[in-house]
Amino acid sequence: MDNEIVKKVEELQAEFKKLLTDERAANEKKIEGKVPASDFTEFSKKIEARMVEINTEIAKLKTPSVHGDAKPELDGKAEYKKNFFSFLRTGVMQMGDKARDYFNLERKALVEDVTGQILVPEEVDAEIYRTLPQINVMRPLCSSRTVNRDRIRLRGITETQVGWGKLELGGVPVETTLVPLETWQYVEDLEGLTRLGKDELADSDVSLEPIVADSFARAMAEAEEDAFVNGLGHASQQPLGFNVAAAGVPTHALAGANAIVMNDIMDLIYTVPAQYRRNGTFVMNSQIELALRILLDVPTGRYLWEPSIQAGKPNTLMGYGVVACDSMPTFTLPAPGTTMRVVAFGDFKSAYRIIDRVGMTIQRLNELYATSGLVGFLASRRVGGSVIMPNALAILIEP
Repeated sequence: MDNEIVKKVEELQAEFKKLLTDERAANEKKIEGKVPASDFTEFSKKIEARMVEINTEIAKLKTPSVHGDAKPELDGKAEYKKNFFSFLRTGVMQMGDKARDYFNLERKALVEDVTGQILVPEEVDAEIYRTLPQINVMRPLCSSRTVNRDRIRLRGITETQVGWGKLELGGVPVETTLVPLETWQYVEDLEGLTRLGKDELADSDVSLEPIVADSFARAMAEAEEDAFVNGLGHASQQPLGFNVAAAGVPTHALAGANAIVMNDIMDLIYTVPAQYRRNGTFVMNSQIELALRILLDVPTGRYLWEPSIQAGKPNTLMGYGVVACDSMPTFTLPAPGTTMRVVAFGDFKSAYRIIDRVGMTIQRLNELYATSGLVGFLASRRVGGSVIMPNALAILIEP
């Protein structure tokens, strides 16, 4: 990182600290009755927006360009990539011997059917995967693996028990029966469709790559994010989210409605077993984080929420990381018979697993929109997710 970037990062960090100091000073005035609560709320929202901007700016400054450290392309790689984008514009995929050898080497074969479906080149596919963690907060938190089938088997077994006592003095060993446990985790389909004018495709050679890689990646990341949190499971052709009742994650009820106090946070933390608690992270809606940012430990007067001024590191609450995820709900009046699941805490690496199928396809739809002067592109990706260790998490629910 050059000196100019370092200087800019330091300036942004100093601004972040000042914003937090100003907010806390305003909060103390509100507590003392010197300013109305409504004025403080508006002031705090403005500070929240600027803090988000600062963290984004710092992350961009500290993240090297995806093209900055480009390696020399293999023989045939550049040719294949060029022909791939030619395919997007014209519907014709032609490869020379070098491109075909590279294609076969990477096991990225053309789908031999009449639909014109073709696998995305490795470099473009990799750019999509690089984009996802910058948008989707759940992927960095959870474990993930790549699979080559539409499902994987999750196997487990119940634990044994032991007891004290000498056998020669009449003691009886504790007897337990091991029970095998088996479930399945499924890969689901995620699809996206866009239509572009034929003239635009012919004239927009430079912009094709960001259209295909960035736009579809952002849309898919947003859909994944919500599904990993709120997905209804395989019966609904979605991943199973950790924040739905069917996931089986233990819950703890708030002491009161529409507010969180320090004891709620403490109880949530200690609902999670110690072996998972040490790697715990809070996941919550931005509005909940805003409320917790001014939560005080009354006896000491110490704020429980601590900011992070280091890119890539989360803010902390009582020593544990806080990740804002707006797919999580915020305080509302729940419908009769339902509860709001407002804060999650635990070891997400142990608790939740994302599974990806290898590769991604784009299908060019030549005829469907021909009379409108348009060409359609159907992007398809296969991904799944579910809770594999429910006790590694706990959910704070609104009564």
